[in-house]
Amino acid sequence: MGDSGNAIGIFDSGMGGLTVARQVIERLPGERIVYLGDTARLPYGTKSPETVVRYARACAQVLLKRGIKLLVVACNTASAYALEDLRAELDIPVMGVVEPGARRAVDASQSGRIGVIGTRGTIRSDEYRKAIHAIKTDAEIFSTACPLLVPLAEENWTTGQVPADVTRAYLVDLLDKDIDTLILGCTHYPLLADVIAQTAGPAVTVVDSAEATAVVVEDTLSSMDLLTAGESIVNHQFLVSDAPEDFARTGKSFLGAPIENVQWVDF
Repeated sequence: MGDSGNAIGIFDSGMGGLTVARQVIERLPGERIVYLGDTARLPYGTKSPETVVRYARACAQVLLKRGIKLLVVACNTASAYALEDLRAELDIPVMGVVEPGARRAVDASQSGRIGVIGTRGTIRSDEYRKAIHAIKTDAEIFSTACPLLVPLAEENWTTGQVPADVTRAYLVDLLDKDIDTLILGCTHYPLLADVIAQTAGPAVTVVDSAEATAVVVEDTLSSMDLLTAGESIVNHQFLVSDAPEDFARTGKSFLGAPIENVQWVDF
């Protein structure tokens, strides 16, 4: 079991999970983060479930060697396919981004008509529907894959006509279903939250799974008496399996702060 002085481990296939790290850092500024982006093997969304599980196990082992007290699977695809395996195999708390987002959406929805957008892998896994139905069996879920939103986020092309047009094209069918809540089921999508919310309109509540996950991280650490005591200067650590310079340059828009001293790790 983890020690309260240990770090929070977070991994994703790339830099999208930095939106989760950002929310955790803002909510728990005294906690140290060790973040791993498996940039050599992204994207996970196009891989088979068996491959995603194998990659997730490898990421977990890299972080465990650095001494972590809790693991966040900050990748919707890995959360869908590998979460239960990791929970069964590790002796620290393990959480994904699907369950917190699903619960937040159920709490927010008045009509029970919930939309989900994500990568093809996440939508194909159907994990959001399963997670929502585990909480509210009569909820109606409508999903669509939005693959072009990822490169838009990575290029920081988050305002203007192009992202507005792309978002509108993806959401038109969902909005025709009269949803009142929309889950951002990809960790890249918070960068586009404003344009998505504008497209969806004021009648639709947009749920950020990254923000919801940070709340669960805090609640879990608090319930297990694993929150770091006191305040200190925190030095976060960033690891990647490829292209550390690219990660540092592009990732700052996801984290909302400069990223320095990115370390390459060999799996």
